Amino acid sequence: MRILSVVGARPQFVKLAPIAAAMKGQVEHIIVHTGQHYDSLMSDVFFQDLAIPAPDYNLGVGSGKHGKQTGAMLTGLEEIFEQERPDMVLVYGDTNSTLAAALAAVKLHIPVAHLEAGLRSFNRRMPEEHNRVLTDHASDLLLAPTETAMAHLATEGLAPKSVLVGDVMTDVLFKTRDSLVSQNEPLPTGMVSGGYYVSTIHRPDNTDDLGRLQQIVTSLSELDKPVLLLAHPRLVDLAARHGIELETGSIRVGQPLAYPGLINAVMNSAGVITDSGGLQKEAFLLRVPCTTIRPETEWVETVELGWNVLVSEDLSVLAETVQRPQPSPTAAAPYGEGDAALEVVRALLVR
Repeated sequence: MRILSVVGARPQFVKLAPIAAAMKGQVEHIIVHTGQHYDSLMSDVFFQDLAIPAPDYNLGVGSGKHGKQTGAMLTGLEEIFEQERPDMVLVYGDTNSTLAAALAAVKLHIPVAHLEAGLRSFNRRMPEEHNRVLTDHASDLLLAPTETAMAHLATEGLAPKSVLVGDVMTDVLFKTRDSLVSQNEPLPTGMVSGGYYVSTIHRPDNTDDLGRLQQIVTSLSELDKPVLLLAHPRLVDLAARHGIELETGSIRVGQPLAYPGLINAVMNSAGVITDSGGLQKEAFLLRVPCTTIRPETEWVETVELGWNVLVSEDLSVLAETVQRPQPSPTAAAPYGEGDAALEVVRALLVR
């Protein structure tokens, strides 16, 4: 069986790692990198650190407007699919790479499997939400990470082609966590275990409005512990254009970390402040309190279990929320026990 995986962004590389390992010796696996995330910290280092096989193809599309980027991917992927003729195309998550690969495969009558199917924020302002919904409805096999995702798919009439496999990011996080514990990895410069927060801010709703971005930066700067702000180049550029100083008060600006470094920083922190989807879940799995600067989350279990609090309209409560007491302990495992990749391969082989 020939399975072709299409990835293009940082979270997808993490998901690819356990899948590639589980497929070894089971199927012929072809990897296509669209180049949506293209610099070393956002791409190359993930393949190295997570021992992912080098991509067989790299389209190198780079950044750009949604339509232009997706169109370039469609053109490049169509040529690769025609050349490779895989038995199935496997797409990951909710990026433009995901949607482009699904559309290209469907047009060529190649079956599509969607990993991380069924997640819903119900916020149609987010391009990721459109990508998820359209990909789910175009796909032939839906690989859902949670019971909540399965329920969403059933509501949309997609239950017959849905399979609960668990969350593959849990697989790689647990493996990385255990490795870090045994290696006693150093913390980011100037940080003391339990004495700092980790923050990532990148969504346009939080960065593209001058007033809102300034409010977020001001709130972070006034926290009671240093804030390690892992600033994507886009955030640095926007802040500079707006005249906003990022490194102020409690904030210590750093570059995005490689995956092991990020997990090490989070597991030793006092809390996470983010608008990322994946980091919310990773904080929960590491049992680190998280504050999410969004009006909703796809990972509702993190909120229901008390480890994630959403802050959106009233940013004046951000500091109070971040500095809240430790949540109640929980042994709940809504994202599985770390064997989701094996379940994914089983589902693909019986398709």
